[in-house]
Amino acid sequence: MTVPRAWRAAAAFLAGAVLALVCAPAGALPLFARQTGQNCVACHAGGQFPELTPYGRMFKLTGYTIGERTVPLSAMAVVSNSRVRNTSKSDDPAADFQKNRDTIFATASVFLGGRITDTLGAFAQFTFDPYATQSEDGAFHGHTAADNIDLRYADRFIDASRDLVFGVSVNNNPSLADPWNTAPAWMQYVPVPSPTSSRFVDGNAPYPSFAAGGNIAGLTAYGFWNRTLYAEAGSYGTARGPLSFLHAGIPNSENTKLKGLNPYWRLAWNHEWGPHSLMVGTSGMRARIFDDPADTSDSGTLHHTLDLGLDSQYQYLLDPHAVTAQFAYLRSRHTFPNALAGQDVGFVDAAGNPLPVTNARDTSNVLRGKLTYVYQARYGGSVGVFNLTGSTNTANQSSGFSPDTLTVTTDPAAAAPSQRVGGNFSGNPATRGATLEAFWTPVQYVRIGAQFTHYTRFNGASTNYDGFGRNARDNDTLFLYLWAAY
Repeated sequence: MTVPRAWRAAAAFLAGAVLALVCAPAGALPLFARQTGQNCVACHAGGQFPELTPYGRMFKLTGYTIGERTVPLSAMAVVSNSRVRNTSKSDDPAADFQKNRDTIFATASVFLGGRITDTLGAFAQFTFDPYATQSEDGAFHGHTAADNIDLRYADRFIDASRDLVFGVSVNNNPSLADPWNTAPAWMQYVPVPSPTSSRFVDGNAPYPSFAAGGNIAGLTAYGFWNRTLYAEAGSYGTARGPLSFLHAGIPNSENTKLKGLNPYWRLAWNHEWGPHSLMVGTSGMRARIFDDPADTSDSGTLHHTLDLGLDSQYQYLLDPHAVTAQFAYLRSRHTFPNALAGQDVGFVDAAGNPLPVTNARDTSNVLRGKLTYVYQARYGGSVGVFNLTGSTNTANQSSGFSPDTLTVTTDPAAAAPSQRVGGNFSGNPATRGATLEAFWTPVQYVRIGAQFTHYTRFNGASTNYDGFGRNARDNDTLFLYLWAAY
């Protein structure tokens, strides 16, 4: 992508964004702002949703109950444009980079919740994806499903010597109840479009995340002591029966199925002084996940995972400046079912010799860091880095030498066809890079942003990572977005 073409794309996108702003309803306030009567910057650092300020964290911890009951409804929508640096090394660019360079209506969400009683509150998000499925004729079809859901009971006890917030959360995503944006459920914040042209945007780059994923059923209890010590513990299982609404819209055959109860924990130390706040924390989860969601009859098909994380966040909030620094690291251990471990793979080496059998256990390490600055709650930018390392495992390979031809080929008639663009030739997951972002909030609840994500390593290599000559830097992506809430 040449610089002039990039600038033309940005100009066209911004013209559409300005038109959207002109047509946007004036004076509308999202749900929680209406409830509290506060400006966005009260709850969100520099006004950049969803990152929380100390006041925003207390609002969440007290069960979304601060303020008066109001219309419990809000909505948001995202328009975006993704442009991948190099689309030439593909057998089918239209499939590998769907909607590349097109401005699209990417996603939309409806939010229900807020204050129910003095001690009960809720946050429920249901998201529409216009590109959820694609038929054989190439037409896309939309679908709506449950996204983040958090139902809470919370109370606060204050006297001369203590300030204790205690709560219980029913939610569908481990760490969703966490009030800091270094939690796996919150560190990735810009909604990601489904078309494959967006496969390399920052939101799809490696982030710390728990193996159990979302749309499961969890019950956790938490306490926040003297605004200093935070502890949360609970467990997660399959969302079924009365809790099936936690995976509404997701077919039962595709929904994550867990065996029994799977523990989750979180500890954090928090300190606030003047305009500064600092948090250092740790979290973890053990999970037993059925390999086939449609068949939970055999415990021998369980994946056993252990995730352990460290994270930290610093904020400086003093008008007109907002500075946030975030760090998150997660180490994951994955033990495969016996039926999947020690298997031969279809690929061979260049001499025709079989590759090592698949591992019985893998480990991975994901590190994320980001520094953000916002001026006057209008103009902002950030720089972020990401680094994924892990075990080399032939089970990760989706490209390699076919035993019948000893070549790397996508021919479906080959004994082991390889995959272009998304293929892994090395069996190693290593992915590394950085994202630069600039954004503008011309009015409350509307953000226009540009992200550029650069890769120095992808799927285990800097060059020829898919076996067809594709390099990590070929995946560099410019992502433009307009994000509005009502």
